[in-house]
Amino acid sequence: MDVAAPGIAAATRQAPRPADPCAFVIFGAAGDLTKRLLFPALYNLAAGKLLPDGFALVGVARAEWSGDEFRDRMRAALKEFATDDVEAKTVDALLRHCRYVRGDFDDLATYDQLKAQLAELGRSAGTRGNALFYLATPPELFAPVARHLGETDLAAESGCWRRLIIEKPFGFNLKSACALNAELLHAFAEHQIYRIDHYLGKETVQNIMVLRFANGMFEPIWNRHHIDHVQITVAETVTVENRGKLYDHTGALRDMVPNHLFQLLALTAMEPPTCFEASAVRTEKLKAIEAVQPLTQDKVFTDVVRGQYVAGRVNGKDVSDYRAAAGVAPQSVTETYVAMRLALDNWRWAGVPFYLRTGKALGARKTEIAIRFRSAPLALFRDMPVENLAQNLLVLRIQPDEGAALHFNAKIPGPEIRIENVRMNFKYEDYFAAAPSTGYETLIYDCMTADQMLFQRAIDIEAGWRAVDPILKAWREAGGRDLYTYKTGSDGPDAAQRLFLRSGQQWRPIA
Repeated sequence: MDVAAPGIAAATRQAPRPADPCAFVIFGAAGDLTKRLLFPALYNLAAGKLLPDGFALVGVARAEWSGDEFRDRMRAALKEFATDDVEAKTVDALLRHCRYVRGDFDDLATYDQLKAQLAELGRSAGTRGNALFYLATPPELFAPVARHLGETDLAAESGCWRRLIIEKPFGFNLKSACALNAELLHAFAEHQIYRIDHYLGKETVQNIMVLRFANGMFEPIWNRHHIDHVQITVAETVTVENRGKLYDHTGALRDMVPNHLFQLLALTAMEPPTCFEASAVRTEKLKAIEAVQPLTQDKVFTDVVRGQYVAGRVNGKDVSDYRAAAGVAPQSVTETYVAMRLALDNWRWAGVPFYLRTGKALGARKTEIAIRFRSAPLALFRDMPVENLAQNLLVLRIQPDEGAALHFNAKIPGPEIRIENVRMNFKYEDYFAAAPSTGYETLIYDCMTADQMLFQRAIDIEAGWRAVDPILKAWREAGGRDLYTYKTGSDGPDAAQRLFLRSGQQWRPIA
């Protein structure tokens, strides 16, 4: 049962204003992130009339390129990675004020060159001295680059604004996250720092708040009295591919849980903010993460399951063991899958388990939040097989099929009372005309307009790591004794089902 899509836009939408004039500076401009995602995102913003007239792009990297070569490479990147046909006029306008600075990130002379370029662009491109520094670099360079920006006064705001964007991972554990935040905050103020999580740029993630707080039918039942449990799934079909060496030092827990999964948990579990402004929303999200009940060592081994994929098939292709990947230690105990049962210590969610899972080389690519409502009393249907009564579910699909579905029971037409599970299905693509997107457009635009709602503060990052650290400690002490294997292309290790022990529930299928 699909929700009908209107032929005309359902509501009048106010067009967003163009971003503030600025220079967009990319450290690591020669890397994959720039050509695959950042530059195509900037093009999409330009095509949507969301970039200001006073806009410039500055690439900073070690590659021996000229300014013309950098521009040619960015033009070629659009041909290869743009999500739609590109318009030459828009590309030319985007590249008109494009500069390149060649230098080492640990050489202060590089920053002197950058300062000169920003001053020149203020005059020629009308950037007004505003600059946004995007660190598309390995994480070990976040702190040194931020430090050098501070030492050369490039972080200073004097009649202009200066902002810093960093990608995850935000540290390797609680201690390193605290150290990184201290380094960043030594050079920049908190209001200048934008810790970016591309998951939060997805429309369906942002729609969680709208669905909850703009619809009177959901918020009154969004609590322990009506919800049985919540499942949050981030499943990938990809293997570690050529990232074996890096991934073997990270693993699924560090890579996905303190950031992506906890952000989805926070949006699902948070209390209503006083308004849709950054401070109010982030405060309520933080409270939700801080409410996660700390796991004791014993609880880690009953409420957390880790796994590692072995040979199988994904998407019709043979895949070898994780340990056979280049750069992975032959006896590695790094997890490529993790599932956990968490409890939140607050009034709304007392007694409601939150089940989180994520993994690589699974049977399908799927990110979703499934809210399982409590069953209705069955006395009225005592003469019918209770297994015919479907679970009441609200499923929020983040990717790849963005939308939402509501599962409920309905009577089958006919003289007898017979019941069947039905589904009302809402798809974004059916209802809204979505512009081409890499997932970074909203986040970059928000950085340029100083909207920090979708970004994390230092205290938010540390709260996530504080919840994860006991798991890392217990695993470290256990070695690989509790590491399960799962076949590539499956739903993960069978042991993950034990998290539902005695509840009568189970994971929703992935494939």
